[in-house]
Amino acid sequence: MTGDVNSGWIVAPAAYAKSRMPTYTGERLLSQYVAVRDGVRLAVDVHLPGETDAGGRFPAICVFTPYYRRFQLRKGHRNSIDACPTVAFYRDNFVKHGYALVTVDVRGSGASFGCRDGFRSPAERLDHRDIADWVSKQPWCDGKIGATGISYPGAAADFLASTCHPAVKAVAPLFAVWDTWSNHLYPGGVLLTCVSKAYGQLSEALDLDLRDKIPSYAYFKDDDLAGPAPVDEDRDGSLLKAAIKDHAANFEMQDFAQQLRFRDAALTDNPEYTSAKISPYNYASRDADRQTAYYSISGWYDGGGYSVGTIQRYMWLQNPSKRLMLGPWDHGARAHVSPWRPEETPAQQPFVAAEVLRFFDRHLKGVDNGLESEAPVHYYTMGAERWQSAEQWPPPAQMQTLHFAADGGLSEKAPTAADAADAYQGNYDCRTGFHSRYDRLYIANVTTYYDDWDGRDEKMIVYTGEPLEGDTEMTGHPVAHLHFSSSERDCAFFVYIAEVTAEDRSVYVTEGVFRALHRAEGAIPKNIPATGPTHSFAIADARHLAPGQPAEVSFEMLPVSYLFRAGSRIRVAIAMADSDHFTRIPDGRPPKMRFFRDAQRASRIDLPLVAGNGTGD
Repeated sequence: MTGDVNSGWIVAPAAYAKSRMPTYTGERLLSQYVAVRDGVRLAVDVHLPGETDAGGRFPAICVFTPYYRRFQLRKGHRNSIDACPTVAFYRDNFVKHGYALVTVDVRGSGASFGCRDGFRSPAERLDHRDIADWVSKQPWCDGKIGATGISYPGAAADFLASTCHPAVKAVAPLFAVWDTWSNHLYPGGVLLTCVSKAYGQLSEALDLDLRDKIPSYAYFKDDDLAGPAPVDEDRDGSLLKAAIKDHAANFEMQDFAQQLRFRDAALTDNPEYTSAKISPYNYASRDADRQTAYYSISGWYDGGGYSVGTIQRYMWLQNPSKRLMLGPWDHGARAHVSPWRPEETPAQQPFVAAEVLRFFDRHLKGVDNGLESEAPVHYYTMGAERWQSAEQWPPPAQMQTLHFAADGGLSEKAPTAADAADAYQGNYDCRTGFHSRYDRLYIANVTTYYDDWDGRDEKMIVYTGEPLEGDTEMTGHPVAHLHFSSSERDCAFFVYIAEVTAEDRSVYVTEGVFRALHRAEGAIPKNIPATGPTHSFAIADARHLAPGQPAEVSFEMLPVSYLFRAGSRIRVAIAMADSDHFTRIPDGRPPKMRFFRDAQRASRIDLPLVAGNGTGD
């Protein structure tokens, strides 16, 4: 690594945080129920700057969460325990700088009444507007509202913005989906079972306050935390008990997800309840876009498509105040994921917090802090270990095609053979382990990513290029083009890009997942910008394979910015399963595959290489 890691910034986030001294110490905490339009009462906490009851009007930042706005503490708890482990990130960043923080248990969760009829129920979106209406009328609010949140609360910020409430001026969806179906539940059309199963179990334990069933990996699994905190008026806890009783009717995640096997599939009891109903893109409004400033933030190893969703949101927006940041992060920026990160790597969430604070300072407080002088896009290049900036996403790049070649090679030269193919027996023992991009999605405490990758591709079919003559930066969305035949009528592809170092160690870079059933190219919903080949994932466009007959598919892989070092080789590895995280297709029948690499059927991969950043151009 050479140069300043923060060279892509005029004022780096850490420098802004250092310059922005806290205005207030302490806080005042208010807690109450707020009834929304259908009479359901939602539990709301308001964290106000200052320790006294003195008046003051502040911009308000809303966070809507299913993970408890606040916990009760066990009697005799240790003094160091924080009752707000899921919202402390926002409280500690905003309240001391003169913002009111409003945290809400979404209906059917925490201390709120009601029940959840799905993952991000459409009813919640209307609740968010009702809460914004209430907030804007409170004596401690100056009339300006922002919203933010990581993951589920991040999508809630999108939903709030889409209601066009006049007080909502800025939102920062962090590590949040745009299309819940493809960004989260079904990446590439394949069910992400670690979400539908493990996350579902976690949700049930939280919603029903089953502390003994909260998985040990959850970062809020702590004996001093004793379930959701009641609101101030609920002195004997009877209202909390009544609210939790309502939650018994909540949806079951695994059953819910399995009903949405296609993008346009609906719940069996409601033909209008498709994945669009739980996706921010479905409600995207140009009126909201014009009114509301957006900051979309994600990381390169952010689940199975959160980075894609973050990019799709940014590309859809037209507001000149829109911003995009893509860092070396997992889901929520709890860890730095670059395999080449410095040994002494600082905590990552403060970096995100500082940038979001700068954004809200500009758009809610009107502070002239130079934000508009920064480029609208910032991204971190792993391997180079530095931030870069751009005026657009993706940055200008030239697609370099590498063709599958004989003896497991990758070649820039197109094949000339009339008939060439490689046979591969699908192996359902192919796995990516539990230090992967997916495991943070169910709140597993992963700190080091893909440190166990080397050797996993031995069970896959592998194509490896020649040593690189110079450092080579890849930034953007790689695309896989596969010509193949299968012994089965359907299958799923798991395609990985790795760097093979001069020491012959395989280092994970990125991946793409795709179900062959969806290979026909087709239109996607109008509010989802294309970031690669488009597939509708609709029931009508599903195409089974003819066993043994040639077929082809093109699909994008997950975006990344990565510097391959001179002397290293680029590797493409293909598996037919990731049994640690995804459903297997077809279950119980690993397919026998042939991957073609001849003149008429040239399997290949396209890599977005950035000129002038290590490519030698």
